[in-house]
Amino acid sequence: MTDSLHRPALDLAGIPSESKTGYPAEFLARVAGRTRKSLGRTLGLSDFGINLTELQPGAQSALRHWHRHEDEFIFIVSGELSLITDAGEQLLRPGQCAGFPKNVPDGHHLVNRSNAVACYLEIGCNHPDEEAFYPDDDLHFKRSDGFFTRKDGSRAK
Repeated sequence: MTDSLHRPALDLAGIPSESKTGYPAEFLARVAGRTRKSLGRTLGLSDFGINLTELQPGAQSALRHWHRHEDEFIFIVSGELSLITDAGEQLLRPGQCAGFPKNVPDGHHLVNRSNAVACYLEIGCNHPDEEAFYPDDDLHFKRSDGFFTRKDGSRAK
């Protein structure tokens, strides 16, 4: 952005938190307690997204998933989160990070098993042909279609 109103620095207090998700209704309870501040979008970035995400005690970041066309990176800012992958569970604390290369079918997500709010940065691409796969659930997402489908191809509502 080159207009005179663009400010390259942000005050996080001025960015609204969002709890919305595109998941079908039957999955919404599993990501209740997750809020995000979209730092990348607020700064006018379009090639990649950056979210500052908070998970309340008991909340999870997403359904366990992996990406076809997008690398993903997380950095723990505060609290403790359990990273769950095909390899099992690993506790992550502030200053630790994890990366998930695109097109590697190892489903991942974070769960807050502690009694305190946890916060992390998530950074990923915005690939127009992105697909996400959910190994534990009957779900698939194609950004080009804009909606979730079942593994049999029917639309998930």
